[in-house]
Amino acid sequence: MHRLLLSCAAGAVAALVEELESPASSLDDLRGAAMELRLLAKHNPENRLRIVAAGALPRLVALLSPRADPLLEEHGVTALLNLSLCEENRAAIVDAGAVAPLVRALKSAASPAARSNAACALLRLAQLDGAAAAAIGRVGAVPVLVSLLESGGTRGKKDAATALYALCSGARENRDRAVEAGAVRALLDLMAEPERGMVDKAAYVLHALVGTAEGRAAAVAEGGVPVLVEIVEAGTPRQKEMATLCLLHVCEDCAAYRTMVAREGAIQPLVALSQSSARPKLRAKAEVLIGLLRQPRSGSLFRPRPSVAA
Repeated sequence: MHRLLLSCAAGAVAALVEELESPASSLDDLRGAAMELRLLAKHNPENRLRIVAAGALPRLVALLSPRADPLLEEHGVTALLNLSLCEENRAAIVDAGAVAPLVRALKSAASPAARSNAACALLRLAQLDGAAAAAIGRVGAVPVLVSLLESGGTRGKKDAATALYALCSGARENRDRAVEAGAVRALLDLMAEPERGMVDKAAYVLHALVGTAEGRAAAVAEGGVPVLVEIVEAGTPRQKEMATLCLLHVCEDCAAYRTMVAREGAIQPLVALSQSSARPKLRAKAEVLIGLLRQPRSGSLFRPRPSVAA
């Protein structure tokens, strides 16, 4: 069953693909062939290219049908994930029509491992280019990832956050979709509980979302200001940096938000950060934010956005 785990000839790969295609193959035969392709793609980078060259992609995508056997579906999802580890394969995977079936698996696969691996595969495909990230968003991946972020297990939450970051960084419309799906609340909940080990990943995604007006409004409305100020005060150096950058986005063009942040007690920990041994870039960001918070708060609530590099 587990023949040729570490390397394979093109003929052996072709035989496995033929087994997937054959109407005479039993369920056990299909499971065995899909599992071997999955393992071959995992252990040997050259095999990833061989498997795609042998025409396996359409057959693997077909394993992700709504009525698929759960184990067969898990093997198919994981094989596609392993093949996507090779950058040269990603465009071919998209062209084979894998995106929509992966989103469906992410949403409703019977196996938690299949759902998590579908998130990882979509992450890899989103890294192809902005067009791929936008296409993944258009077929409904973002709300499903937000749901996984809210209710998945530890691995599922981490995979969902990483995939959301890739999608939201790659396409502006995915940020809007994430905000609309309630991602900001889910991210802040994770950031407020450091014992979950999700502060860093959640902060990266939140930073992408507060780059939009809708994301900033959601962060404030969902109680994000005290969460971010607490992280600036008590987080790790990297967490302090990400929280500072998020607050800087929030405060850049709205005096009302600056007032809220100042009243939450942000200035003191920011001053401490600006005088610490942190990276010069972070100290400079903290000083910019302190300057914004110390501006007069009367008059118009909105001011021109300063030019601040992320």
